This record gives sequence, structure tokens and C-alpha cells, in this order.
Amino acid sequence: MSQFQDLFTAAAQPLPPIASPNFGAQFDSFGDYQVVLLGDGTHGTSEFYAARAEITKHLVTHHGFNIVAVEADYPDAESIDRYVRQRPGPQARIRPDSPDDNDQQQPFKRFPTWMWRNRETQSLVEWMRDRNATLSDPDQKVGFYGLDLYSMGASIKAVTDYLDRVDPPAGKKARQRYGCLQPWVEDPTAYGLAALRGMADCEKGVVQMLRDLLARRLEYAETDVHDGEESHSSQQNAYLVRDAERYYKAMYYSSASSWTLRDTHMVDTLRRVLKSRPVGSKALVWAHNSHCGDARFTSMGTRRKEVNIGQLCRERFGRDNVAILGCGTHTGTVAAAHEWDEDMEVMAVRPSRPDSWEWVAHNTGVPRFVWDFREDRIAPDFKAALAEESQRLERFIGVIYRPDTERMSHYSQADLQQQFDAYVWFDETEAVKPLETVQPKTVMGMEETYPFGL
Repeated sequence: MSQFQDLFTAAAQPLPPIASPNFGAQFDSFGDYQVVLLGDGTHGTSEFYAARAEITKHLVTHHGFNIVAVEADYPDAESIDRYVRQRPGPQARIRPDSPDDNDQQQPFKRFPTWMWRNRETQSLVEWMRDRNATLSDPDQKVGFYGLDLYSMGASIKAVTDYLDRVDPPAGKKARQRYGCLQPWVEDPTAYGLAALRGMADCEKGVVQMLRDLLARRLEYAETDVHDGEESHSSQQNAYLVRDAERYYKAMYYSSASSWTLRDTHMVDTLRRVLKSRPVGSKALVWAHNSHCGDARFTSMGTRRKEVNIGQLCRERFGRDNVAILGCGTHTGTVAAAHEWDEDMEVMAVRPSRPDSWEWVAHNTGVPRFVWDFREDRIAPDFKAALAEESQRLERFIGVIYRPDTERMSHYSQADLQQQFDAYVWFDETEAVKPLETVQPKTVMGMEETYPFGL
């Protein structure tokens, strides 16, 4: 075991502290990709957020990245985008208090609030706004976008409000078509159950609404005084409503098909965002390791036949144009809940298992490092050792953490070298710094939580 461990230790490239001015520069070699995915091993670890923020700042400043796309609802993220790019419309910034006026709103207020309403994200958002304010060319300004599809009600409202402004008769038609979904917007999982029982089917109207919007997109874009931004937003929200309607029905048929539909939606959204920005735009994607790491090289793909963002990005953009970085830790604390919709707690993270990749990383004795798996940078003996250990386990902690059933609930087989292009390690970590710990109580059911609450 010592010779095997020596190979992994030798391959570990030490990193300076995250607060060091040259932390982000350690990732210069990832600056030429069109899409860089930045994964995290939990949704509640401060170092994962802070490290991704510093990498993001460096790649934006020195390598021309102008899109930050995150595993979050599109309308919430758009309110942040309006803030950081100073776009017209309701703006927001992530902070514990907001003035009570019509020009501010608090985003990310549904469970789990701490996933984006935290000090680490707040700091990045303020940095983005400050940097954008120094740029006269709007094409150079970095935008903030949400990729997820859980905002069916908010997206319906966004589409109808937009059409009320640019085409009132179409706005009236949108209300009629989306009216089929209105009884379910507070509890969309109940719509899926009703559809399964033959009590509701809103697909036809939702699809036709999207078709009509796309058919008139050029006409609407010509009347858009904001360079097509509002027209593009309405289209993204209409796509979201269509895919959410399908997603909530799929949840009751197959967890694999619903996961695949969700991640396909996220990649489709990313492609539309890239298309809406200037030619040559480049994107940084923030999502969980289970979404970012190529599913074909984990039990997610081999056993459950699911696809994810990482796999689809490699397939659609080309492997040479995509880099995937994961993050992991051995122990410390994490912000999470024991069950869906429960309040956030700071929990102790159990030390990693001896049959896991995290254990091998821990045994390097290096507190912060990166393993680079790219073909032109990996040593042959290290590559061979990685291949021999391709059945090792990887830990995934989402918004739910169940230490008592950790092996079953949070570990899954993964071929780390094929799953990622690089793996960033922090041996001991602490919980993300949330803006609030008490969660809003909702009537909504559990979203996509299988198997890790991600």
C-alpha cells in the first residue's frame, strides 16, 4: 500500500491558502476551455464555495469567462444577474436584510436557503457587481444564471408578465394555457401524482405556449430596448415551465428519468445562455459533484442509467472544450438538514472510509492540493494506479446529511480519473456561513433528493 500511496502523494500539487492572492492563479491552465465545471462534494462546505469563487474571479479577470451558471432556479438567479450587471427590473443581492421597496427582492428563499444564501456567495456577487461597474462594454460583463427547473410558478409569472408588456393578447392567452398548472404551483409534485392518476394533463397548452413564444421571438426581440435580454429571459422561463411539467410527471415513473430530464434541462439552458451572449463567450458552471462529474464513470450511469451535466457537456461541447473539477474533503463540519424542509444544522462530517478516494487523498498528508488527471499532464504510473482503483467509493453530501447511514446514503462507486479532469482537495473543512438557519415552511414535497438530496 505504501508504494501505491506514494504515487498519489507525489501527484498532489499543493495549493496555497484560499485567501492567498495567487490561489486562483494555480488554475491558469484551465483558462482556454469554453466550459469549466466546478463541482462540490457537499452543498454546505465553506472551502468549496470560497475556492470556486477565487477560481471564478481569476478565470473571469484573466481568461475572459463571462458567464457564471449555477445549480439554482432561473428567476432567482436572474434577480442576481440584474444586480451584478445593473440590468433594469427587480434586482437583488444575497444578504440577510433587504430594504422594503419594489426595487429589491430576496432570492433563494425556498429550502435549502443556505445553498446560495450564504456569505461566500454574497461576497462573489458583490465582487461581480463591482468589477462589472468598471467596464463600459456590456459584452465583457460577467452574468449570473440559474440552470435548474424548480421554479415553475415563478417562471409562469415571468412569462405572463413579459407578454403583458409586449403583447397583451398573448399574455391573456398565456394565462389561459398556464391556468391548467395554476392549482399545482405551490405543490408541483402533487401535479405529477394527479397526472399519473389521469386527473390532470397540462402538457399540450404548455408546449403550445413555448411554440408561440419562439415563433414570435424575432418580433419581440425587435421591440426589446434591452438588447434582447428580456426576450431571452421569457424564452428561458417558457422552456423551464415545459420541462418542469414533464419532470414532475417523470418523478412518479422513474427517478432515473427525472434526474436525466433535470440535468438535460440544465445543459440545454446553459447552451441557450451561451448562444445569447457574444461569440466566444465562456462559462463557469457551479453544481454538485454528482451533477458535474461525468455520470458514465460512476454508479449513477453504470447502474442507474442516468446522465448528468458533466457527461452532456462533454458530449455536446466536445471533450477538448470542457474541463471538470471536483472538490472533496476528509472531515470537519457541514451545513445540512437531516430531512427535507427541516432547519439547517451544522453537523460533524465523519472521517472518510478506508475504501474511498477521500481516504487516499487524506493519507497524502497534504492539507490542500489538486490532482490533475488530464492526458497531457498525468504521469503514466499515476494514471495506472488510478485505473487499478477505479472501483473505490466517493462521498456525496447534498442538502441532506445522514451520518448514521452514511455508507448507504452518501457513498457511491466512482472512477475518479474519468469522472473529473482535476480533483481539488481540502483535508479539513468547515460549514458554509449561512444568512439564516431556520428554513421557510412550505407545502411543497421533496424535490430531486435521490440518492443524496442534491
